[in-house]
Amino acid sequence: MAKHGQHHTFNPFRGFLDVMSEMNRMQHQWMLKDSPAKVGDRTHASAWVPHTDIFAKDGDLVIRCELPGLRPEEVDVTVSSGVLTISGDRRSDLEDSNVTFYTRERVYGAFRRSMILPEGITQDHIVANMQHGMLEVRVEGAAAAKLHHIGIQGGDD
Repeated sequence: MAKHGQHHTFNPFRGFLDVMSEMNRMQHQWMLKDSPAKVGDRTHASAWVPHTDIFAKDGDLVIRCELPGLRPEEVDVTVSSGVLTISGDRRSDLEDSNVTFYTRERVYGAFRRSMILPEGITQDHIVANMQHGMLEVRVEGAAAAKLHHIGIQGGDD
């Protein structure tokens, strides 16, 4: 129940479909909290998941995804059957055998983020732009999607 003064807005975009991957990653990190994982121990659960903001602006859905070190040609934005997917592969240029790491915190590898779009949205509604490692995907008119309530019939006779 909402507390006095709080406003709740319907959010048709509760996030990306990789919730299970994120939960697995958090569980994996929690289990290893007392024993840090080695770089070679990375799994899908500890893979790189780009930081992403999703918000509505001027009736549009806006997705901003931090992709440091990537060029636009290394990122794919696709739409298929009402699902928007942002994917790519961030590679290290330091995989040389003569490199000795003292600290290695940056994560590399393939990433994929997907979300379901409202009905009727096509690729003609989507514009993508990337500058300084920040990808912005604007889905025109998507934030105007309305929640439709369905009446329930029946009852006790």
